[in-house]
Amino acid sequence: MYSIEKGFRSLEYKSLQIRKLVASDALEVLGISLEKGHAFPEHISPRDAHLLVLEGRILFHIQGNTYELQRQEHFHFPGRIAHYVNALEDSKFVIIR
Repeated sequence: MYSIEKGFRSLEYKSLQIRKLVASDALEVLGISLEKGHAFPEHISPRDAHLLVLEGRILFHIQGNTYELQRQEHFHFPGRIAHYVNALEDSKFVIIR
């Protein structure tokens, strides 16, 4: 069992911070901290993924659409499609893929 809180406790709001919390052949969980005004640059996930916001507010951009997500909101997105994230507030979220 893994506690998300333990993995996030040491992530600072300093630009973009990424920590691999869980990694196996079947599952990967990334912890991400994004400082207000900063971006997680455009990239492509190798497989379908779920994003869960734990703190703050972000803009998630994919396929010409923008989605505003805040604390405790979830978003599912397909793999192999370019996307990026902007932080409206200091934010922490997990990516599960």
